[in-house]
Amino acid sequence: MSAMNGANTQPISQNPDVRLLGKMLGDVIRAYGGEKLYRQTEYIRSTSVDRFRGVEGAGASDRGLGALSLDDTLNFVRGFMLFSLLANLAEDRQGLAQEEGATVAEAFARLQAEGVGVDAIIKMLANSLIVPVLTAHPTEVRRKSIIDHKNRIASLMALRDKGHITTADGDDIESAIYRQIALLWQTRPLRTEKLFVTDEIENARSYMQEVFLTALPKLYMGWEKALGARPPGFVRLGTWIGGDRDGNPFVDAETLQFAITRDGGTAIRHYLDAIHQLGAEISISSGMSDTPEEVMSLAERSGDTAPSRADEPYRRALSGIYARLAATHVALIGDPPPRPSSLRGQPYGGPDELRSDLITVASGLARDGDGALSSGGALGRLIRAVEIFGFHLATLDLRQNSDVHERVVAELFKTAGVTPDYAALDEKARVQLLISELSHNRPLAGEWTACSDETAKELAIVRAAAKAQANFGGQAITTYNISKTESVSDMLEVYVVLKQAGLYRVAEDGTPSASIMSVPLFETIADLQAAPETMRAFFAIPHMSALAKSRGHQEVMIGYSDSNKDGGYLTSTWALYEASSALAQVFDEAGVAMQLFHGRGGAVGRGGGSAFGAILAQPQGTVQGRIRITEQGEVIAAKYGTVDNAVTSLETMASATMLATLSRDQINKADVVRFKAAMAELSANAFTYYRGLVYETKGFRSFFRQMTPIGEIATLKIGSRPSSRTASDRIEDLRAIPWVFSWAQARVMLPGWYGTGRALADFADKGLLRAMAGEWSYFQTILANMEMVLAKSDMAIAAHYAGLVEDAALSDALFGRIKDGWTASRDSLLYATGQNHLLEANPALHNSIRLRLPYIEPLNLLQIELMKRYRAGEKDERIGEGIQLTINAIATALRNSG
Repeated sequence: MSAMNGANTQPISQNPDVRLLGKMLGDVIRAYGGEKLYRQTEYIRSTSVDRFRGVEGAGASDRGLGALSLDDTLNFVRGFMLFSLLANLAEDRQGLAQEEGATVAEAFARLQAEGVGVDAIIKMLANSLIVPVLTAHPTEVRRKSIIDHKNRIASLMALRDKGHITTADGDDIESAIYRQIALLWQTRPLRTEKLFVTDEIENARSYMQEVFLTALPKLYMGWEKALGARPPGFVRLGTWIGGDRDGNPFVDAETLQFAITRDGGTAIRHYLDAIHQLGAEISISSGMSDTPEEVMSLAERSGDTAPSRADEPYRRALSGIYARLAATHVALIGDPPPRPSSLRGQPYGGPDELRSDLITVASGLARDGDGALSSGGALGRLIRAVEIFGFHLATLDLRQNSDVHERVVAELFKTAGVTPDYAALDEKARVQLLISELSHNRPLAGEWTACSDETAKELAIVRAAAKAQANFGGQAITTYNISKTESVSDMLEVYVVLKQAGLYRVAEDGTPSASIMSVPLFETIADLQAAPETMRAFFAIPHMSALAKSRGHQEVMIGYSDSNKDGGYLTSTWALYEASSALAQVFDEAGVAMQLFHGRGGAVGRGGGSAFGAILAQPQGTVQGRIRITEQGEVIAAKYGTVDNAVTSLETMASATMLATLSRDQINKADVVRFKAAMAELSANAFTYYRGLVYETKGFRSFFRQMTPIGEIATLKIGSRPSSRTASDRIEDLRAIPWVFSWAQARVMLPGWYGTGRALADFADKGLLRAMAGEWSYFQTILANMEMVLAKSDMAIAAHYAGLVEDAALSDALFGRIKDGWTASRDSLLYATGQNHLLEANPALHNSIRLRLPYIEPLNLLQIELMKRYRAGEKDERIGEGIQLTINAIATALRNSG
């Protein structure tokens, strides 16, 4: 497509990858869709681009949308979706925006310049833990097949960068890229079946296998050079897919076992492949080198008596290691690996035993010559992989709602004759009873105790967790997150449930231990405000204080999504900031290290935005070298879709954590006091505006459900869990993901800004706002994220969605308030930052968004027209498919819409 190659738009022309891929896509549409579709698509594209460029008369021109039949519409939407997909690929190839200072080497240099010594940095890292936690939250609209084709194109483009003309198989590279785009064009973009939990587990596992197993060891090699010392394994991998039951009735003991086994098998097979390759490489003969006794002993124990390897002790040693690991695969996974061993080996008792044998091989190589054969290389990466991935690959979190735990514990107490009605007790009485129950090891229920289905399911989960730890190691499962934590009893109930599987125990001297930690999740504004007192009361219990101190830290999870839906963007961010600061003080008083788990989403309304900026913006003293962050949906593909992107993303998290922990605060205390007082006032006013619109305005619920495609989004087969926690249509019961997703589709992005603009406009001291925007990283991050959202929103398009509301007077009134709030947000932000237009200070992001806008507007207009027909009762299946395609295409173009 001649114009799709970008000749008419400056942002496209600045990226030759977009120009190349866009031209190829145009050629594919012409070849496979026909000349008519090509010309229709090109006309719509060019007129839309002209309008955005301000070409005279373009605003009044025919958009060309009315000429599309239903079949044409489906094909047109696919074309625009694929252009956005390829534009995303081109941007990602330029690297995720590597912010200044966002590498470990740069962070190391900055800390040294501030007087922080190498020993202090290494000591901090020895007690650090940084974990991206992959979740199954349904915000990824693209099928895995689509993402796979995109990644193949990225690999081919990388070869092209290196000057290659052909692939390793002899194929012409540009022809191969064209074929992949042609395959994309002919690949069904929508899932026809709803995802099962096992599908979500497999999707995440593919990223772990194809990306993380390579990216993390590669990163550690670079960090070792930057630090001049071998750092501990402080960056690891987490997931809660298969263990997160909150609102998902399809997760049970079987899915947990499936997740653990599939992930563990992936890790072990990776090690087997690496050992096989090492065996082929390390051909050292005992006649050509002095072999240490330890290596000879390992070789003799291997059982490898092949004459051809009689003088090759390293190969024989590796044969024995391979045989033991293959036997481990059989013992843990239940079947032999793809390449079984011909030797008989005893299964390893754990990953530490495997690591010990590999260290023996490495130490032997180090003693000969200059040690070059042992340093780094494949063996070094393998040893590092075993250290960080173990036999489990990714640590699996458990999660459930506190209401479920309350019912389960109440039933267990009643069945065991402890108390007939636990639910009727007040908090003080509950805590006393729970503490008493946690002072001994007698279980409340045996394996054959008759229980309700719910209680039986929860007990089966913790028993499966105990089995997972026994088989795959203690790191297989370490935390149990409690949604809707409101009190200490919510945390203690989890330990009572864990106790039934032996995961909480008391020693003879009364000292408690638990191999899985009870972790509170504070989500709503009220819960966040109560969090410090909840944790203070928790630490006041001797058994719980002893438990936390023996472990060395206690984790607290803070939720961005529900706090935003509850109180709006500004109040949510401030409540999270204040709760983190207050919690740090409580933990300091208790003498326990704090580990915060940030429940972030991709969209700004759910904590999205720059991870580097977000970590640096955390209150002083709250990071402490330990941080876990959820990664989900489209964010996983964007940040971890390739090894290079994963390296950049993980490097960013590590460097930001180092700086947030050890770097000096650049703001003096007097300014901090002023800034915090201003934020408290801004937050209170923003909360009033937000709650006033969303929860206190009559008719808002109907307005929201009719204006946005919330109902249509629910038909997408993008996740295994329901979109609402209950059958209610109340906003309080709606999950945060569809709440944010639907506002993004309608181009309002309300969760990312509403209430903030009015609060900023009402604030009297505008000079103070400018000072905060210039000096305070926390406030800078707030404004930067809101600015991105405002740039992606469009009130003119949103007005068309408002026209879907049946009550015109209600629509005019409520949309008028929203539009005024948007204007106030934009104007206040520009004043505070001293800019003339949105993203003036971030030209790369400005160009990225401007590139996409002409391709989103036609999709929005088509979506609105299809929604009208669908809601009017038209039965043609292509209408529903068209709506789903537009949702997919708009989300792809916006990138972080969910």
